[in-house]
Amino acid sequence: MSDTLDLLFELGTEELPPKSLKTLAAALRANVEKGLDKLGLEHGEISVYATPRRLAALVRNLAELQRDQRVERRGPALNAAYTAEGTATKATEGFARSCGVTVDQLTVIRTDKGEWVGFQQQVKGAATAELVPELFRQALADLPIAKRMRWGSGDAEFVRPVHWVILLFGDTAIETEILGVKTGRMTRGHRFHSPDPFPISTPAAYEQELLDRGKVIASPAQRRQRIERLAVQAATDVDGRPHLDADLLDEVTALVEWPVPVLGRFNERFLDLPAEVLITTMQENQKYFPVLDPAGRLLPCFITFSNLESSHLATVREGNERVIVPRLSDAEFFWKQDRKKTLESRVPDLATVTYQKTLGSLLDKTHRLETLAVTIAGDLNRGSAAVERAAYLAKADLLTEMVGEFPNLQGVMGRYYATAEGEPEDVAGAIEEHYLPRVSGGPLPVTDAGQILALAEKCDTLAGIFSTGLLPTGDRDPFGLRRAALGAIRILIEKQLDLDLRSVFECALDLFHHAFEPAATLDTLLDFVFERLRGHFLELGYSPDEIEAVLSLKPPRPLDCERRLRAVREFRSLTAADSLAAANKRIRNLLRKSEDIIAGNVDDKRLVETHEVQLFEAARRAHGDLLPLLQRSDYSAALLRLAQLREPVDAFFDHVLVMAEDQALRRNRLGLLALIENLFMNIADVGKLQPQQ
Repeated sequence: MSDTLDLLFELGTEELPPKSLKTLAAALRANVEKGLDKLGLEHGEISVYATPRRLAALVRNLAELQRDQRVERRGPALNAAYTAEGTATKATEGFARSCGVTVDQLTVIRTDKGEWVGFQQQVKGAATAELVPELFRQALADLPIAKRMRWGSGDAEFVRPVHWVILLFGDTAIETEILGVKTGRMTRGHRFHSPDPFPISTPAAYEQELLDRGKVIASPAQRRQRIERLAVQAATDVDGRPHLDADLLDEVTALVEWPVPVLGRFNERFLDLPAEVLITTMQENQKYFPVLDPAGRLLPCFITFSNLESSHLATVREGNERVIVPRLSDAEFFWKQDRKKTLESRVPDLATVTYQKTLGSLLDKTHRLETLAVTIAGDLNRGSAAVERAAYLAKADLLTEMVGEFPNLQGVMGRYYATAEGEPEDVAGAIEEHYLPRVSGGPLPVTDAGQILALAEKCDTLAGIFSTGLLPTGDRDPFGLRRAALGAIRILIEKQLDLDLRSVFECALDLFHHAFEPAATLDTLLDFVFERLRGHFLELGYSPDEIEAVLSLKPPRPLDCERRLRAVREFRSLTAADSLAAANKRIRNLLRKSEDIIAGNVDDKRLVETHEVQLFEAARRAHGDLLPLLQRSDYSAALLRLAQLREPVDAFFDHVLVMAEDQALRRNRLGLLALIENLFMNIADVGKLQPQQ
């Protein structure tokens, strides 16, 4: 390994978008690592730094020289590279010229996929200092920036104007130009506490020198920890604790370089508003952390963070207290205005709001939800009165002023308004819960009505959008169909709801009256949902072959799939598992080779060999034992019972010629094998299981 030095890159800019800073920093690290590896540059740990005014990367122990590389180029296939007389074809001659060599200097490249004419050469590694400028230009160009901007008279583009760039290798600055700015070793600290440029001595000293001289905490993780710690300390002044939302913590971290906490207060009368309204107002509009008492109730206080140490902190606090009053007053006004009209009276007005142009209005969706929720409740043997009422009112709060101002409070405000209007608790709860889970891994509905209505909501959305042909493509999923499918799957499995999705989706599709192909749409929709189910099971730790063994049978009930999976996992731990899996594969191959369609029918009068008679008797006994186990979905016990077939199955294959010349005998033996396969296929295709290591 060559000698190594540390490398520092820093890009100084105008204030970067706070909600993008975390993503930009992670992408910079990934791009730098990718670039180094592509160039064959050996390196140690890569650290990234991000503040409102900078993105930086520190590469430890970066080799001063690139590794020598063996470059291999592949030309024409060998069988087409020369004529029958052994003369090089024009394609071969052209390839040699492109490599800067003669035909006799070409070699033959042999792989398991074929042979080609090729050229190989050893290329000496370049100096790292010559390579890294372009590496960082490319790393910046590949950052996930939706809209780049230009500034000044140059043609450089970035998310914000660039003011300085550091590129330091060891204690030497690499001189080049990046995004229209000449590189050097001069950085800038805090905009107010340390406005004058100062040099960074070495890459390793970057973080400490920026802290000591620049009054900047460069590490986002350290800044976030400091904000969290200071917020907790500030809340103790009122015997409270901060409500620390993770996303808001990230955003505040991206807004300040030197966080200073400010504890403020507001009028206690606003505590009469729903807590979620106050929290949303403080967090979304003002970037304030709410403060809770030991019992978890809101206090009339908040914590905000200033980006500088002010000698007039009281003035800063008063200013923040002053600006929150109009926000809270607006929320108070919305609450009072919305209460003047009931949710039920708002429902007819949903006809004026388009849900989706092909699928009609929100009122149309409401009526579908009523029908579908009652159907699901019946399938699950649950009461339908509460869920039908909740379905009727579920979308009404979308017309309130509060939800118009704070869309993320949909459902939440519906619960508050329904409760205030005297609706039953389970109805009000279901109105809020039917949107759950709101995010991946988020809380699920707790009440029966909430779970049923949430399933109806998600199934209607999936069926409706699929019927219009607006399927998700790549990263685009504007209707949140992947989230809806995963949400339904989680509710069914985690809340132990044994629901047949094929039946539910058939019902959902029947509620649409525009032109589409119901059968084809249903198949596409089920494939989509069960692909999400496959991913869900992978996250739970099941192996791909276990999942394939179950889902290849396409059981329509996700909870039933999960029960089968648990049984398959237990089965494969048995000593008989590998043998029976191999036997099932062999059975499948034999049945596939047969020219006739073989059912599991056996004429016991044609059983002439001892071992086929024994297998038939063992299969018949297993079939009788299996019926009660399958009726109560005890798949573990069922597979354990089928594991007893190992010895007669092995003996059959050892002593009986399946593909006998006598056609009737051969068909009967294949029928016996089909009978064995059918026993297993009641649960899973164990032939999909790979041998255990």
